[in-house]
Amino acid sequence: MFVRVQDNSGLVAFEKALLGDEAAFAELVRQHQAMVFSIALHFLRNRAVAEELAQDVFLHLFRKLKEIESPTHLTNWLRRVTSHRCIDQSRQQKYRPRVGLEAAREPSISPKHSDPMLQSMLDRLIQALPEKPRMVVILRYQEELEPGEIAEVMQIPVGTVKSILHRALAVLRGKMERGAHA
Repeated sequence: MFVRVQDNSGLVAFEKALLGDEAAFAELVRQHQAMVFSIALHFLRNRAVAEELAQDVFLHLFRKLKEIESPTHLTNWLRRVTSHRCIDQSRQQKYRPRVGLEAAREPSISPKHSDPMLQSMLDRLIQALPEKPRMVVILRYQEELEPGEIAEVMQIPVGTVKSILHRALAVLRGKMERGAHA
């Protein structure tokens, strides 16, 4: 039994997709593709790999759609699957040669007026973080999730999220300070 909310195209598309409507599933993909791609691109720093990973996430969603309970659950599920797939992909890439960084911005992020040199340095430092701290930083500052939401996405305790974030920020601050004094 579905509860219909008026003027909520996300809920309507979700309901129709659950019933097997392919156009409604395509609409769900359109509604969430920028978020999934943006997380992957920020984490992996490779447009082609991020696109492939996003396609894989949506294929997985197509197969598991009946297990999704609501539009909110869908968003959280997509973040969790994308996060785990990014970490897995990063671990696999350690055994492959590295591909150069791409400078292209993500479609879901509006350009900010800031120092491009500082932003470039910060991007490189974030990329140097280990997988879990890197994902926590991306979810916190790019996706603007609260620690409780990050804990849910990554399936780890909130205290762990806070300590990972605290340590990651301390590492980034230290490297930024050393870079400024070099």
